[in-house]
Amino acid sequence: MNILSIDIGGTKFQVAVVTKDGEIVRSQKVPTPKSYDGEELFAVLCSAIAEVSSKESYDVVGVGCGGPMSPMGEFVSPLNIPGWRNFPLRSRLESIAGLPVFIDNDAKAITLAEAFFGGGKGKRNFMAMVVSTGVGAGLYCDGRLIDGESGNAGHLGHVIVEPSGHLCACGSLGCLEAEISGLSTQKILGITADLAPKSWIIRSGDLLARAVASAAALLDFECVFVGGSVALGYGDLFFEEANRALKRYAKLEFSEKVEILPTTLGPDFASLSGAAVALYRKGINSLT
Repeated sequence: MNILSIDIGGTKFQVAVVTKDGEIVRSQKVPTPKSYDGEELFAVLCSAIAEVSSKESYDVVGVGCGGPMSPMGEFVSPLNIPGWRNFPLRSRLESIAGLPVFIDNDAKAITLAEAFFGGGKGKRNFMAMVVSTGVGAGLYCDGRLIDGESGNAGHLGHVIVEPSGHLCACGSLGCLEAEISGLSTQKILGITADLAPKSWIIRSGDLLARAVASAAALLDFECVFVGGSVALGYGDLFFEEANRALKRYAKLEFSEKVEILPTTLGPDFASLSGAAVALYRKGINSLT
């Protein structure tokens, strides 16, 4: 079975044909247009899909997209893509593909990719995060993905880590996303995250640990996998500081054992995430 895997982020659209075993057959990446025209955005996505599917066939479509969104991704409103507000993504994709389309939050999709293809394979309880243009997470508990009432469980980027902090795109103050995301870093420092000074990287690791400690106390998971261009770009210093800080904040016997680890999916994690959504929603168990 081949899967058309789509990752929709504030910086790029990534489209790939992926096998059920996680082999990437063909992929295409295009910048996300800085447009408020939803149809223009969709046209760019369709062009990338056409480029990839012109040479490879597929049987199902899986999508990871920034949130929030309505259940099953019928309507999406990614905070970092203002041109899509209640955009009917699932039905529009289904109309061009003529096949079943499964959509989930991008961080939840990456969580499923860890479960099927990465370090989460065989684990029953873990969290996965992305720190990139935005910040999000997915929760894998007791061998299943946690969806929540509306399908939006896992928005760790909107946990308050600085009560008097910066204004977030969601309207609140001091959200993790408003303090450490790539977009926020550029707004606060006036430079891109790849140029951030050591002190900022250390601060970001500390704030991430605050959010993780709270989640670990609530959910009792084993570890956290973190991906995304900002976190991975910061490298060892970020992960070392995050784990040092986590030891200060997570003091319960079960939560003090949690580790914050870089994703094991490598640079292709975005291509694998949509594929994992399709596999999971079709009822395939990552633990078997």
